[in-house]
Parts: sequence; C-alpha cells; structure tokens
Amino acid sequence: MIRPLLKLFAALTLFASTATLPAQDWAKATLEKSPRHREYVALKHGDRTVQAFVVYPEVSNKAPVVILIHEIFGLSDWAKEMADELAAQGFIVIAPDLVSGFGPGGGGIDSFASQDAVTKAVSMLDPAVVTADLDAAADYGKKIPSANGKLFVVGFCWGGGKSFDFATRRHDLSAAFVFYGTPPPDVTAINAPVYGFYAGNDARITATVPTTVAAMKVAGKKYDPVTYDGAGHGFMRAGEAPDANPANKAAREQGFQRLVDLIGKTNAGTAMIHVTPADARKAAIVGFAVKRPTAVPSALICHDPAPTAVATKSTRQSAAKSADASAATPADTMDMASMM
Repeated sequence: MIRPLLKLFAALTLFASTATLPAQDWAKATLEKSPRHREYVALKHGDRTVQAFVVYPEVSNKAPVVILIHEIFGLSDWAKEMADELAAQGFIVIAPDLVSGFGPGGGGIDSFASQDAVTKAVSMLDPAVVTADLDAAADYGKKIPSANGKLFVVGFCWGGGKSFDFATRRHDLSAAFVFYGTPPPDVTAINAPVYGFYAGNDARITATVPTTVAAMKVAGKKYDPVTYDGAGHGFMRAGEAPDANPANKAAREQGFQRLVDLIGKTNAGTAMIHVTPADARKAAIVGFAVKRPTAVPSALICHDPAPTAVATKSTRQSAAKSADASAATPADTMDMASMM
C-alpha cells in the first residue's frame, strides 16, 4: 500500500513542478504542422557536446544560415517554432540548446522540472562557454552542403544580448539581429551591421539605445535600432500568443517582416540602413562610450546590466564631426552594400 502511495505522490509532485512551465501549446501545435525537415544534431567542441535544433527550408537553391539564440526561458517550443518560421522564409536555422549538459543527470532543456529552474540555469551560464557553443553552431552551419556561406545571428531577450556580443567575436557574420537585448561593453571589434528591435514599454532595455547609438557611431559601426511603440519586452513571443494585445501583435508582425527582409537583402547584397541627420546629431550630442558596471555579475541576472555612459572629449568631437558630415548629406539612406 505504501509503495503505490509513494508513486502517486511522486507523480503529483512532477505534475506540480512541470505545470509551472508557460503554456506554449499554440507554438507546439504550429511546429507539429510544419512540412519542413527538422532534426537534432550534436555539436562537439573540446570535451563538450551541445544539442541543436536544425530546420531546413524547402528550396532548390543554397541558403544562408541563421543561428538563433533563445530567450532566458531556454530552447522552448516557441523558440523552435520561431526557428521553423524563419526556415519557411528560405533560411537554414540552427538553434542550440545552450543548457545542454547542465540539467539534471547531464541533460538539457527537457530535463529541468520547472521553468524557474531553466531560467536560473540560463542566467548562470558561463559567457565563454556560450560563445564557444555559438561558434560550434556557426562552424557546423557553414559546412552544411546546402548552405551558401552567408551567416547571420539573431537573439531574443537574454539571447538578444548574446547576439550583440557574438558580433564582437565572430567576424564572418553577415549581420546580427538584436531583439530587446543589451549591448556589449566594447563595440569596436564588430564587423557586421547590427539591427536592433526594441519595445516602447521596456525602458530597462530601451534606455540603453542612445548610448549604443553613440558608441557605434564613434566606432564607425553600422547600427540601426527600431523601437515599436506600445509593445512590451518579449513581444516576438507575446505577440504571437492567442491572447496577444494589439501593440505586441503589431510589433511582432512588423518585427518579423523587417527581420526577414533584412536577411534577404543582406544575403543578396542590397541591404539598406536608415540614418537620419537628426539621429546622427543626437548621437553626437550624447558623445558617449559604453562601459559596463562591474558591481553586478552578469551571470546572475536575466540580461546583462544596463550600460553606463562615460563621456570623453575625444568621443564627443569625433561624433560631432561625423554627425555634421551626415547632416550635410541630403540623402538620409545609405546603401550598406557600398559600405561593407
């Protein structure tokens, strides 16, 4: 009698813990209807193995590779559904499970008992390990026979910050896409254009944009941020949910279309970046370099700490000179292909 009761108690406990996971049945249902080829691959580097979710487009030509970095919530059903949706647009998508090997029994995302446990695990990931995992995914992607050699990275929430950071370390990227993520402490090593997608009702993240504009301008880097009014943090996921509010839904639709268009245009070598003289002048007035506070370890929080601005005479003068040059140019749109 005791043994059956213990089994019942264990089952109820497991149910209670897994019930805390956010309901994403709609994402799972959409994914299961997909006709595209999906598979899991083991990416090995050093003594580590990372599981990655890979989706292939149904196309007759070679395709660019997109590395998708998940939210603080891990490689969820939504993250995999987003990977599939991007593949539907003609891209090979690789979404690594960055908590591979760190779950109970050495498992990955599926081994955690609750969403809170996943969030803690992602928050505690070693940045160096994350970079190595993303490098493994990128290296794998470039060797896929049906890949055309173009490499992109896109990240959401926690993954948005990692996408921005990866652009400082991976120099064969064609572009990086940052969805409501924080900037890295030093942008000078970035080679690829960076496109930002931010929520109007997300001051914690969006407040970092002006200093990032200034730092990227001073460093001579391409950065094109867009803020979607009324949307909240995580609008790409929240805007797709059945109960999405109008602002999140609109931001999700517009953000996704912009992402697809930019990948397509960059892949074809015709991407455009919109920079107005007013924007350039604003960055010059700010004239900041970005410096991250050291008081809070970045591994302990969802996002990296919001950067603080450090103004210097040289950065202000450099930014002002650049802004004046931009303001003197009648056209406010530049052909990125001619600048790369």
